[in-house]
Amino acid sequence: MKDVQHPALLPETIGELSLANRLAVAPMTRVSAAADGTPTEEMADYYAAFARGGFALIVTEGTYTDTLHSQGYLNQPGMVSDDHEAGWREITGRVRAAGAASVLQLMHAGALSQGNRYRDDTVAPSAVPPRGEKMPEYGGHGPWATPRAMGQDDIDLAVQGFVASAVRAERAGFDGVEVHGANGYLIDQFLTDYTNTRDDRYGGSVSRRVRLAAEIVSAIRAEVGPRFCVGIRLSQGKVNDHTHRWAGGTRDAEIIFAALAEAGASYLHIASEGRDWVETATLDGGMTITGLARKVTGLPVLANGGMHDTDQAATVLADGHADVLALGRGALANPDFPRRLAQGLPTADFDHLMLQPMATLNNARLWRPAAGATA
Repeated sequence: MKDVQHPALLPETIGELSLANRLAVAPMTRVSAAADGTPTEEMADYYAAFARGGFALIVTEGTYTDTLHSQGYLNQPGMVSDDHEAGWREITGRVRAAGAASVLQLMHAGALSQGNRYRDDTVAPSAVPPRGEKMPEYGGHGPWATPRAMGQDDIDLAVQGFVASAVRAERAGFDGVEVHGANGYLIDQFLTDYTNTRDDRYGGSVSRRVRLAAEIVSAIRAEVGPRFCVGIRLSQGKVNDHTHRWAGGTRDAEIIFAALAEAGASYLHIASEGRDWVETATLDGGMTITGLARKVTGLPVLANGGMHDTDQAATVLADGHADVLALGRGALANPDFPRRLAQGLPTADFDHLMLQPMATLNNARLWRPAAGATA
């Protein structure tokens, strides 16, 4: 009997992007850019390795979008200068030469900024102190500062930063951009009821709280045109609140998804915030949040959370829960995961020590020989 090909190895289309398979590298913060935010040769090697390993789509780490309040971590890459653009152009060239598409994730940290070379203060929809504490793996310690509530001018500047960075991304050779609307950062802070206590057009009902996300997607789409890929990543959980769920459940999800599709999104990327997809995706009534996103919008959906489990990955695709699988820790442990899957080879388990004491590329490189890793 002829072996059946794993569904993740079948081709897929996202807008104008034709992908050789349905496996993507999820965005993962690596704090390994130069101090001024310029991507490095080490970063180029890192991303090219995923492309050589067979991943069809690579979504970069979150990249800051202005010289005001968007930067979240020291040594985070930016896309706000000619040097940044040139550094990313080297990376996109190498990724494309290895046969993969690349998407730049655009990020504004908002209240969850723990390292910004341009500013010491933070901004957010409301002056609400974030839950939890800063993350030592990314250079932080202690409680978060209470942010300043953004005025309309602050919001306008943030939107302009996303748009300008998207234009630079297109010039640098990216196949698209992904707006970071997940994991507790600025856009997610606007979406979340307890971090957004505004009473203007951006606060109150979920249809108002999603307004900033929709305005950013719409503004980028208006600038880059219909063919450039413009995705958005969403999550219920956050880096500082893993168990959070949207207050309105399925109804909130439907409103959010519909607004972003109407704004011109090419795809929706639903993140699990370090947890298994089954745990985070299942809604009341049994439908999954990724399946709901597909049903409401008709757009391609990326699912994230334990997709290195090949049985779960097959189920997610075969049962119509998502169109593309985004691997984070599974990709870190196996940069050649698609090739291993195609050849029936075993995969390595993720070792959290590779991100210690900080989640830098250099620490991961030092971990490999000590762990006897060959990937």
